[in-house]
Amino acid sequence: MSTRPLRWGILGTGTIAHTFAQALRETATGRLVSVGSRGREAAVRFAGECGAVRPHGGYAELLADAEVDAVYIATPHPAHAEWAIAAARAGKHVLCEKPLTLNRADSERVVAAARAAGVTLMEAYMYRCHPQTERLAALVRDGAVGRLGLIEASFGFHCDFIPGHRLFANALGGGGILDVGGYPVSLARLLAGAAQGRAFADPVAVTGAACLHPEEGTDLHAAATLRFEDGMLAQVACGVSLELENVVRVHGSEGWILVREPWFAAGGHGVTRIELHRRGRPPESIEVAADRGLYGYEAEAFAAAVRAGRPEVLEMSWSDTLGNMATLDAWRAEAGVLYRGEANARRGPV
Repeated sequence: MSTRPLRWGILGTGTIAHTFAQALRETATGRLVSVGSRGREAAVRFAGECGAVRPHGGYAELLADAEVDAVYIATPHPAHAEWAIAAARAGKHVLCEKPLTLNRADSERVVAAARAAGVTLMEAYMYRCHPQTERLAALVRDGAVGRLGLIEASFGFHCDFIPGHRLFANALGGGGILDVGGYPVSLARLLAGAAQGRAFADPVAVTGAACLHPEEGTDLHAAATLRFEDGMLAQVACGVSLELENVVRVHGSEGWILVREPWFAAGGHGVTRIELHRRGRPPESIEVAADRGLYGYEAEAFAAAVRAGRPEVLEMSWSDTLGNMATLDAWRAEAGVLYRGEANARRGPV
């Protein structure tokens, strides 16, 4: 087991790429050595901001960099599959921004490439690696609110429509379901599984709807109901043009739980709180301490898997990702969201 810091390269130079680069400075297990962009100028600028980082004027050029052990893919959604597969074939470990791809079928191709290459692969749902999420799942697993019956989760924000912007453009995989809808779906599946003593559970039925942009056909805001085999329900909502509450409520036979900052956990640092309300008892505020940011936890979890020689990261396994993508496929099918030229989309019920 190597103790050398994992040497990272980043594909992309957008906002999330900067966030991850900053987070690596909080870790002891990784360091940024390289960045690649479609244009060399952007890569040079990013490298200058981060310091002592080699710029590459192309993604393939970065993948050919022998000093890169792992890549963080921060490109627009439609490019994830192509470059995740290319990175795996180049022998690089892959942490890919969510969604892993546009649909489950393409995600299966990425997983197959990682398996064949013997590299570690993770879909980057950073909140999954934070202690707050671990504590919430433990409360459900331990029966803190009795038998689970309903989960309510939302993630949405308002952005004015900008033609060609990645949040709205059909060609860029825009819309709320893929951009932020995967968060409430992912957490609902995590908690449904925790209630059964499992890592996650997949819904047996998905119903949903969306408000679509009239030209792009991407979802501006959307909602869905997930039904699980034990009768548990989850109501999830998302949006890129609608301010949502962005909280999670977990309802059981003996009480309910409120998480006010489920996705960003107050930035990841300091103390967050989970509110526990149990029948016949005073409300409890459960404090969860964190010593680094969300993306720092994610990078550490990924590095731990690489060091241990594990192809999958426990916090977001391959089967978990594939189940999440299948649920998003079903939600999109219900809502009528289809990307022009999209191949391999799985349409219909889960």
